[in-house]
Amino acid sequence: MSKNLESHIEELGLVKTTDPDNEKPVFRRQGPNGISTFEELDAKLGEGLRKSRQEKGLSRADLATLVGLSEQVYGRYERSSSKMQVSRLIHLSEILGVSPLSMLFAAAPHIWGKTQEESEARFRMMKMLDEMPPQTITSVAALLEAVAGLQDITGDSKTSEE
Repeated sequence: MSKNLESHIEELGLVKTTDPDNEKPVFRRQGPNGISTFEELDAKLGEGLRKSRQEKGLSRADLATLVGLSEQVYGRYERSSSKMQVSRLIHLSEILGVSPLSMLFAAAPHIWGKTQEESEARFRMMKMLDEMPPQTITSVAALLEAVAGLQDITGDSKTSEE
């Protein structure tokens, strides 16, 4: 393993585990409850998809029609018996009017922060930004850029916290 790869693994806090599909070693980032299996992640995505569909008052048949699938094929995504491609997740997000980040956060909140609190705070910020009108987003972006610039000047950046 190269020094660059070793430092990358260390920087992200990756843990060596085994991919159950092919029994090969893979590196993953541990969440507050350990490392979720790929099967668990798929199940959480399917559950989020089902909840989003139900909140919109749509049947499986309705949603399947909107995305050009049979009800049986669509149902496999909700039951996580078929793996969803990213392009399908994006399409379903468009149809349901939900952010794909919401579904991803429900499945893997640990990718948004090193602690549960940090992950939840980042997600709350993303949700607030998602609901703001365009002119407010422009102002918030300028404010965040100014804060980031101040951090660079004072040396109070993410890398200096570690």
